[in-house]
Amino acid sequence: MPHGGGRLTVESLRGMVDGGSVDTVLVAIVDMQGRLQGKRCAAHYFLDTVVEHATEGCNYLLAVDVEMTTVGGYEISSWERGYGDFVMRPDLTTLRLVPWLPATAFVLCDVEWPDESPVTVSPRQILRRQLDRLAERDLVALVGTELEFMVFDDSYERANDLGYRGLRPANQYNVDYSLLGTSRVEPLLRRIRNEMGGAGMAVESAKGECNLGQHEIVFRYADALTTCDNHVLYKTGAKEIAAQEGKSLTFMAKYDQREG
Repeated sequence: MPHGGGRLTVESLRGMVDGGSVDTVLVAIVDMQGRLQGKRCAAHYFLDTVVEHATEGCNYLLAVDVEMTTVGGYEISSWERGYGDFVMRPDLTTLRLVPWLPATAFVLCDVEWPDESPVTVSPRQILRRQLDRLAERDLVALVGTELEFMVFDDSYERANDLGYRGLRPANQYNVDYSLLGTSRVEPLLRRIRNEMGGAGMAVESAKGECNLGQHEIVFRYADALTTCDNHVLYKTGAKEIAAQEGKSLTFMAKYDQREG
């Protein structure tokens, strides 16, 4: 069975795979834009091969812009240097269920070169290096995030067709702390809260904010690596849940000129 509210061990995952309740494992890294990139592995293949031997991904994943266009000037890969693979080694402490996707588990990977040396420019490795420096000074970083987003009644496909202009916010007025105003978006917010909890995150609360369609969900603080790992899965998951509900949302820091 899962432990820690959706967290898995290899043994508990194997039991779920053998029982037919999990058939897919998302194997992911974090790119330079803070997004999850990776592949969907058949669960038996993940257990029989990837757990011990890792998997691979193209090293251009850490040398592209937000549109996935290759960009010059990177030492790790370029058209001049060539493009190859790096190793995606699962950090099994991050293994968990993904409640908003059927029969799916998730694991984050550390990025290595084929000689097992770390890819030092990968975001997770940069954070690890800073945490190691803190540990050398007998310090520990604890981090909490208060992640605000804008919800729109338009689907992602409709938003794209509109050029991301003239979208309809899920709320038409300031709903900061308004229980009535947030009730109108509660079906979506409830799913996000509960399904993040089912993925092993400690959800504290949700509330409205002052911009149109703006909401926040707050998670309990934890060590910096755990919080950042949760952060990246939450942002992806919230967007996936919104898409399932026929809506869209963005974590853009300043979507428009309004306050919030």
